[in-house]
Amino acid sequence: MFTFVDNYQPNILDNININVGIIYRNYTNFSNIKEILKIKEYCKKKRFKFFISNDINLALKSKCDGIYIPSFNKTLRLNHKILSKNFIIMGSAHNHQEIKQKIHQKCILIFVSPIFKTDKNNKFLDLFKFRLLINGYNKKFIALGGINETNIKKTNMAKISGICAISYFQKKTGLIS
Repeated sequence: MFTFVDNYQPNILDNININVGIIYRNYTNFSNIKEILKIKEYCKKKRFKFFISNDINLALKSKCDGIYIPSFNKTLRLNHKILSKNFIIMGSAHNHQEIKQKIHQKCILIFVSPIFKTDKNNKFLDLFKFRLLINGYNKKFIALGGINETNIKKTNMAKISGICAISYFQKKTGLIS
């Protein structure tokens, strides 16, 4: 399981009582190193994995567990010789072309979205289209988008490696695995 944060919010992070990866993606005030270090320290205490979105130098400098490459970043190339073998590269995609791009960027986990309807987007894949989209790729896929208490169990039918939920964690008072 994964979730995104754009700032240090212990009240939301405290709701999570399962092993989860935290992805920092604040595109308006991205290089706030104090904020990043607070989140990193919190993750270390809770034994959560911590990732930085879209900035390899910041991810390496802050000694994160890896990087998340958003779907809009089609140019990022990583020098794998300088990365530790435990450094995780993840990315997001919405279609075949973007999945192929993330494979080319050496992502080992690919977030595909949106799987369900979201407040921001009426256009979503649903389980059938999601499975068709990921079929044939030898990669690990994470379902993202519109996951809530009602449909979370449906994700078990999607042949995925995990889920990423944002508002689900913000609304829950304690997620139980």
